[in-house]
Amino acid sequence: MNYKELINPKSIVVVGASDNILKPGGSVLHNLINGTFDKELYVVNARGGTIQGVKAYKTIEEIPQTDLAVISVPASQCLHTVEYMAKEKGVKAFIIFSAGFSEESEEGAKMEKQLLDTANKAGVLIIGPNCSGFFNTFHQSIFTRPIPNLDPQGVDIISSSGGTITYIIESAMSIGLRFNSAWSIGNSAQVGIEDILEYLDNEFNPKSSPKIKLLYLEKIADPDRFLHHSASLINKGCKIAAIKSGSSTSGSRAASSHTGAIATSDSAVEALFRKAGIIRCYSREELANVGAVLSLKELKGKNLAIITQAGGPAVILTDALSKGNIDVPEMNKELAAELKKHLLPGAAVSNPIDIIGTGTGEHMSICIDFCEKHFKEIDGIAVLYGNPGVSNVAEAYKMLDQKIKSSHLPIYPILPSVITATKEMEEFVKQGHVNFTDEYALANALSKVVSWTPPSVGKMEDLSVDIPRIRAIIDKTPDGYIDSGAIRQLFDAAGIPKVEELVTADKDEAIAFGNKTGYPVVAKCVGPIHKSDVGGVVLNIRTEEHLAYTFDRLMKIPDTTSVMMQPMLSGKELFIGAKYEPTFGHIILCGLGGIFVEILKDVASGLAPLSFQEASSMIRSLKAYKIIEGTRGQKGLNEKLYTEIIVRLSIMLRFAPEIKEMDINPLLANEEKVVAVDARIRIEK
Repeated sequence: MNYKELINPKSIVVVGASDNILKPGGSVLHNLINGTFDKELYVVNARGGTIQGVKAYKTIEEIPQTDLAVISVPASQCLHTVEYMAKEKGVKAFIIFSAGFSEESEEGAKMEKQLLDTANKAGVLIIGPNCSGFFNTFHQSIFTRPIPNLDPQGVDIISSSGGTITYIIESAMSIGLRFNSAWSIGNSAQVGIEDILEYLDNEFNPKSSPKIKLLYLEKIADPDRFLHHSASLINKGCKIAAIKSGSSTSGSRAASSHTGAIATSDSAVEALFRKAGIIRCYSREELANVGAVLSLKELKGKNLAIITQAGGPAVILTDALSKGNIDVPEMNKELAAELKKHLLPGAAVSNPIDIIGTGTGEHMSICIDFCEKHFKEIDGIAVLYGNPGVSNVAEAYKMLDQKIKSSHLPIYPILPSVITATKEMEEFVKQGHVNFTDEYALANALSKVVSWTPPSVGKMEDLSVDIPRIRAIIDKTPDGYIDSGAIRQLFDAAGIPKVEELVTADKDEAIAFGNKTGYPVVAKCVGPIHKSDVGGVVLNIRTEEHLAYTFDRLMKIPDTTSVMMQPMLSGKELFIGAKYEPTFGHIILCGLGGIFVEILKDVASGLAPLSFQEASSMIRSLKAYKIIEGTRGQKGLNEKLYTEIIVRLSIMLRFAPEIKEMDINPLLANEEKVVAVDARIRIEK
């Protein structure tokens, strides 16, 4: 697909132009006239004359040959307009604002299909319909405002929603982010998110292309293409942050296993983003702040110094950074004592470094230089400087401007006085800087960037997984939930450790197993889906008599076909699950096991096959990770083995698409072992 005439047209026509800048046709013309476009501009309006000072042609038949057409007419007129202008006027690219297509009705969907067929037949490009337009440094063919500061090295933003792209841009402008291009794709009749990523990927030049992409997505039509091109861009040096909306209800359907209940399409999005290396955001402000962090020098560690003139915000920032696994290390006493000599009485210098409210820009500058030269533990500096009314803010911000430009460390400015230092903040931003007006927002964005993991597309770990044996087991197993014997065979082939067990309907055989393995043992009914709900799990059976009584009771539970026996093991309960999502493949989930899976829903997801890095990232993103890591004197669990089991399971699933749902719940884990205790697998061929 050719984007040349969209990106840098030699001529533009606005069809449906207006003098009223509150109408799309008037607003886009206003933006073009007052923007950077300096080539041939035509307008079409049935009354003729001039529109906003530009000669108006009464019909599309009258206009000269044109590269790009911006269409703002009723939907019913779009088909003829595109067909005629593509054939007779040489138009190669169209931006269609008009609504009333597939977003509105079946009739509109038919018109959109006709429009697409016409465009494809003519070999022209269409953005929209039902979009707000496109802009870059060459032209601003968009009807929304404001137009942000433009910079060839600024951010590229792509959005499914015209209104949302405007509000994201406003959020970003307020903190100083600059833009190279904005793509509002509307209904994506022809050009969708995957197409634009492919274009940006193919055209990427590591020396001159912008390195930051922000996305707002309402659908991912082709996950494979999306994954390929986003990961390719990131591997070439880009960073991508994205919001994916509309994922909370699509997976809320009844399912017969724990995983089926929680593996929604939101899990698929998380898994896809993790594999692609995309930073996931959940709000416009968060997306803008992440973009701002990405625009600064890279933080190459996790230690930050904080320089502030107000104690409270520094405490808030320290707490928020800690939650994001970013440290604020204490400065040693000798260094602190030396720094204190250069500051006002009352200054606190351990880190955070509080220069107090009367501290000047000079004091701030001294602290930055001192930290950079002597405080070797740190990887970056956050500077909190507002206007309490007793300092020269303009002078301080000039010094901060100089330090940011000269420092080899990233410096994160937090300038909170949005009322009393408005002019000074605006002047600071004009110098090419971003400004985080809120310390918590910075900490949140920074933690997302620091915890980023690179793409792992096409990467499969070299582990001894017996794929032929797995295929043989799957091929001979009927649809439905498979028996424990087949599960054990699959786990053996995949190298997943499983607790010793016996499944039997014979009480004498069960008692013999208990006597052989030694007590205590566990007994579970086989048949009911949720064993705990029907009293089908009995722990800590310590005698033969207790086992005999328990066996008889379990066999009387409705739908029970046999009893599973296992030795009673100790350890923390973990969980691994998987759910097959159409177009995505297998989504792997992990978290704490037992009842906590459903109660806490603290699970992380990844897309099979997983690399060790991805699986480790999943585990470490859990809120419960400190339990796995070990906390408050308790030994940690064998995280390395847990990671390996997740990776082995993902490889098995990569070659067994017939497995639609599974959970291993629980795995029992301690500092030495991680062993699968119970599992369910459903096959659908």
